[in-house]
Amino acid sequence: MTIRDDHALAGDLATEAGERLLALRAERGFGDPRALKDAGDQSAHRFLTEALARLRPSDAILSEEATREERMDPRRLTADRVWIIDPLDGTREFAEEGRSDWAVHVALWERGALAAGAVALPAQGRTLTTADPPRLPAARPGARIRIAVSRSRPPEFVQKLAYLVSGDLVPIGSAGAKISAVLTGEVEAYVHAGGQYEWDSAAPAAVALAAGAHASRIDGSPLAYNQADPSLPDILVSLPDLAGILLAGIRDLHR
Repeated sequence: MTIRDDHALAGDLATEAGERLLALRAERGFGDPRALKDAGDQSAHRFLTEALARLRPSDAILSEEATREERMDPRRLTADRVWIIDPLDGTREFAEEGRSDWAVHVALWERGALAAGAVALPAQGRTLTTADPPRLPAARPGARIRIAVSRSRPPEFVQKLAYLVSGDLVPIGSAGAKISAVLTGEVEAYVHAGGQYEWDSAAPAAVALAAGAHASRIDGSPLAYNQADPSLPDILVSLPDLAGILLAGIRDLHR
């Protein structure tokens, strides 16, 4: 593994964790989805936390797969640098044969803001990073807005939002896969409300912001990370030219 800087490190770690997950998937097969999910979560968590402890020993870590006590450790809140990781985003999709909409998230929060990040999409053979953020696709004038939503729990208001903005809903698995779809031109926006945590969005939000996309809460306020309560229940990521119409539509529906 070549270690250059935090951007490169995030990309290297996310990519290698993803390669390990692909190997685990091939070795275990899909006969026992629950066991595959658990093995994927724990093996990727162990690899990432051990690598960060070795390579960035002074930094704190916030991981989805940590214990509650580890996640609530007050020392994290006074740290200057915190790695926010989701070792396997989209465990459901990971354990379904043929699905590629799952991801590995590695992000660095530093002194109040996201400083680096990477989203590996192992089954798609790519990693999006802040080291080399993707070039945003051009807007499609007059075309319907494709909005990525959760496969299992899309927000209740999103169907109405799609009608208001002349949009179509596109179910995709993990949050990382959905935000990446905005950056690669498969959709124009991602809207979610109703329950997420910092590790669900930190890395993809870092890449989205580095690429020049819009990323905020659904009320337009900034996304805040390394909070005492890691709940971050809603998010809007979109091409910048569409943020205004989407935020206005969301406001209208919440009056």
